Formats: sequence, structure tokens, C-alpha cells
Amino acid sequence: MKKIVVTGKTIEDAVQSGLLQLGTTKDRVHVNVLEQPSKGLFGLIGVKNAKVELELLPDAMEEAVRFLQDILQTMELDVRIEQKQDKEGLELHMHGAELGMLIGRRGQTLDALQYLVGIVANRYSDRHLRVVLDAEQFRERRRKTLEELADRLAERAIRTKKEVVLEPMSPQERKVIHYQLQQHPKVRTFSRGDEPNRRVVIVLR
Repeated sequence: MKKIVVTGKTIEDAVQSGLLQLGTTKDRVHVNVLEQPSKGLFGLIGVKNAKVELELLPDAMEEAVRFLQDILQTMELDVRIEQKQDKEGLELHMHGAELGMLIGRRGQTLDALQYLVGIVANRYSDRHLRVVLDAEQFRERRRKTLEELADRLAERAIRTKKEVVLEPMSPQERKVIHYQLQQHPKVRTFSRGDEPNRRVVIVLR
């Protein structure tokens, strides 16, 4: 964490000077007063400025991006990271060539990276942050694929009058299947099994 020591006629002057140097706001720093100001004798002799130490507090988004960049650099990948932040959490979208190795089979590598980046981000946050990591809009493409799969398998369940058990999926992917079929008039869904082999089951209502 970055620290600087600054002086000023008053503590507030010193703090403001430090904030300008750091290019940040007061809520992003911890202030430690090292020396109180002194007017000295007759306000002339022995005048002493205030001295404060400002410690820049880590930012969840910055730390998450730094962690991800370190991984990408280790893998020798040239990737641009697009950052988005809202009240719910962080979104990091990766753009570049040869991102297939970051996505992995059905997004498993991407999910693992997302989990790790989420741990780092929440280590530096005072509230839980939802972290979404994406590569070349894989999440959106995968969602559409799962929605189409859900519709096809629902028709199979209706046609065969037998339950249809899907392959093991992550909680996020199971949620897409459940959501897609929750208003279906003829079938319903539930999950069966334990992680990481938990599966969605489609049955007739």
C-alpha cells in the first residue's frame, strides 16, 4: 500500500496536499497525524508545520484487475481488460486474441479465474461484491446456447414422458436452465446431486 508524508500549516492543509499528490479522495486514505502544528513564540520563532502520513487504501476493482493482469502476463497473453462497476459488483471483460485457453471447456477455466478474481476483490471490500469475468462475450453466447438447450430438452421430456437429466453444470448455468423453463406450462425443473456433479432435471408438471 502506498504511503506518503506531507506537511502543511494545518493538519487539513497537509491532508489536502497529500490527496492532490495521490490523486484521490479522503475516503480512500488512512490519515496518521505525525506532528501537530505549532505557532511558536509570538507566532514567529519556532513555527512548526503539521506533518501527516497518508496511506492509500486498496481499491477492490484495482486489486482485482491487477491480479488478473498478473495472471495474463504470466501466460504471456496480450489482453485488454474492460472494467465496469455498479452497486452489485464488478464486471471485467477481456478482449484479445487466443482467449480460448482462458475460457476452457464450456467456460470451466473462465469460471475458475472468476472465482479467484472474486476472492481478491472481496478481500479489499467492506461488502460482498459479485464479480463477473467474461472473455469476448462468452457469457452471453453460452447463455443463449443453454436457453436453446433447455427448450429442446423440455420438448424431449414432453415427447417421451420421461425425466431428462442434464450434464453437471455450475450454479450459474443451472440458474439459466431453471429461469428459462420456470414459466413453461408442461414441465418443471429441479436440481439433483452434490457439487461439482449437481445436475438439472426436467420433468412433467
